[in-house]
Amino acid sequence: MTHHSDNNRIIIFDTTLRDGEQCPGATMTLEEKLQVAEMLDSMGVDVIEAGFPIASNGDFEAVEEIARRVKRATVAGLARAGDKDIDRAGEAVRHAAHPRIHTFISTSPLHMKHKLQMDPERVVEMVSQSVARARNLVPDVEWSSEDGTRTEIDFLCRCVELAIKSGAATINIPDTVGYTTPEEYERLIRTVIERVPNSDKAIFSVHCHNDLGMAVANTLAGIRGGARQVECTINGIGERAGNAALEEIVMALKTRHDVLPFETGIDTRMLTRASKIVAAATSFPVQYNKAIVGRNAFAHESGIHQDGMIKNAQTYEIMTPESVGVTKTSLVMGKHSGRNAFRAKLEELGYTLSQNQLEDAFNRFKDLADRKKDIHDEDIEALVDENIATAFDRIKLVSLSIVAGTRGPQRATMKLDDNGHIFCDEVEGNGPIDATFNAIKSLVPHEANLELYEVRAVTGGTDALANVTVRLSSGDTIVTARGTDPDTLVASAKAYLGALNKLIARGARIHATAPGE
Repeated sequence: MTHHSDNNRIIIFDTTLRDGEQCPGATMTLEEKLQVAEMLDSMGVDVIEAGFPIASNGDFEAVEEIARRVKRATVAGLARAGDKDIDRAGEAVRHAAHPRIHTFISTSPLHMKHKLQMDPERVVEMVSQSVARARNLVPDVEWSSEDGTRTEIDFLCRCVELAIKSGAATINIPDTVGYTTPEEYERLIRTVIERVPNSDKAIFSVHCHNDLGMAVANTLAGIRGGARQVECTINGIGERAGNAALEEIVMALKTRHDVLPFETGIDTRMLTRASKIVAAATSFPVQYNKAIVGRNAFAHESGIHQDGMIKNAQTYEIMTPESVGVTKTSLVMGKHSGRNAFRAKLEELGYTLSQNQLEDAFNRFKDLADRKKDIHDEDIEALVDENIATAFDRIKLVSLSIVAGTRGPQRATMKLDDNGHIFCDEVEGNGPIDATFNAIKSLVPHEANLELYEVRAVTGGTDALANVTVRLSSGDTIVTARGTDPDTLVASAKAYLGALNKLIARGARIHATAPGE
């Protein structure tokens, strides 16, 4: 389906599952990708870029399955200008209700010389060939000029005109390296649209990276310049410093409609939940002061601000928490809460669980309530997010006991379950964390390197849940996982095992073994 935009209607193209997943350590399993895709479709995203099918069999399978399941949004597969890339993308999206191939080639002098090692005339030939080939496979083709903001304007206009003539209905001019400024970008988009004679036959798109912190500002400038599609990601995740954040773009258009008179089809009440789903799937926490969806986005500690809020919320809030899915009132949850109250709380927080998931989450909630006096929304969200993220894990923690203190050595006794097979070992280490991770390495031999170990409290207080992030690398594969528990050592073990399970899902040959095997 080719999108035709009204003059003030902005098409939202989400690339969380493609560009977002290219962020080191942000890889997602198939089930996590499907959950994110279904959420994006439900919230009103127009185009879901589901992946880069030629990159791996796993990427191809994910794009193919998303294409089968998504019914409303267009599903796009990314492809370089080569025939194999385009054919693979076409095969991956062929079952979509609305399939799109998004093909690209570098057009800046720097990229053509050092990356492609092609002269401009060869690049022009490939623009025509790649778009035409893609157009023969699907009715909806998007073409991108990689490093468009550092491309010579005459050459860019020539390539854009040819791409449209060859069958591209969407033209994307990305700021691939986050180099441009809003004034430059608005002028560039406007100039291309004015100079290309057949520009009225395509929708122009912008795709901005955040290397200088201007991705959202540049995106809005691109809209002012005439772009009617924006490419973005949930939480702004992506390569290097990330992409333009979907939630910031959408709420900027909604809140400042007086100066940005444009509309989107996004249900903004789903933004906070979408942020949490992506954060849980990628194990990339959202910074507390992140605009729109950060934990402190609607928090007020200053006495002056609190006084203003009491008198009139608009003194310090330019949008309502409810407009982005943050609720003001909440049920107080504790060990006496029943299933119905727990289910109502989950619905309030934006969760829809199957009966089995609900029962498992409720049992874990009751266990937590027995150990922790005050249960906060963040506790429940952390508990449920971990429950969803680990539902398909092969290797799971059964038990962990630690001997620690000033009189070493510190020892960890651990029991793991690998698809019903139980393994146990006791291992020493230089401190309780080292002993815990050594026990995992003893039971699950592997060569993965620990790239990151990070601990933070989910809420305040000495009984707060510990939220541990672990990042592992194995060859070119980097994965990140989180574990949550009132016991920091248990949370650490869960996070490490979560990362190992992600490596397994990515094809690593890792198996638990009894000591001595």
